[in-house]
Amino acid sequence: MFELKKILGAMLMPLPFLGMLCFIALIIALRTNKFSAYIGIIAISCLLLISTPFIGQKIIDPATQLKYTFPSSKQPILDKIVVLGCDVNPNPQLNANSQLGNCAKSRLIEGLRLANIYPNAQLVVSGGGYGKVTNSSLMQQTAISLGIAAARIKQNPAAMDTADEAKLLAPTLVDFKVALVTSASHMARATDLFNAQGVDVIPAATDFYDFSAWPSHKQYIPNVEVLKAVTSYWHEVLGSTWISMRRWIDPEAL
Repeated sequence: MFELKKILGAMLMPLPFLGMLCFIALIIALRTNKFSAYIGIIAISCLLLISTPFIGQKIIDPATQLKYTFPSSKQPILDKIVVLGCDVNPNPQLNANSQLGNCAKSRLIEGLRLANIYPNAQLVVSGGGYGKVTNSSLMQQTAISLGIAAARIKQNPAAMDTADEAKLLAPTLVDFKVALVTSASHMARATDLFNAQGVDVIPAATDFYDFSAWPSHKQYIPNVEVLKAVTSYWHEVLGSTWISMRRWIDPEAL
């Protein structure tokens, strides 16, 4: 009874419920416009499939991301901790930490964890934003409120993407021991861009996705968290493709 309740509850969530309604509507539409209906059926079927933990897990392959965890036991010294920017939701009525999206919070938490392990390391918070509200300023305010001295923190508010972050920060990072904090799915591309600027970084990934431990009755039901993970993966595929194209046109571009 418990599992039945959970299955029904999961199926009534917006993604699986509306997805199945679209699928049924397209089946009915086969009577009038077969080509359009077939295209729609294929599209909605793919959307629902990649949103299931069973399929999503195979796409994101979380096991390969474990190599990006930070090996603190093997790093006695660290000079700088670079936390890359992510999502922000500006709202002057909220505290700084409440204006950071979940991705940004996850990255900042890992940065603060390392800052406590390495008290002499400088914390570099990066990322632009909207108008005067930047990812880096919100991260700095949050870090200070959680006990990090303002003198230890450096902002990089002008960067609007990872390529900008690498270019703008590179002059201050060369020849230092640098931990790079970003989402696990983003780490390969971020490391590549920093290496291209002559900066050797030590990956310190966070924001992992792994659905292998989810119960069996959830493995085949579309879930928005899985779709989010697959979307992040696809974002990195597109980003890496764009970098390859830019470098093919101009080897010095990125």
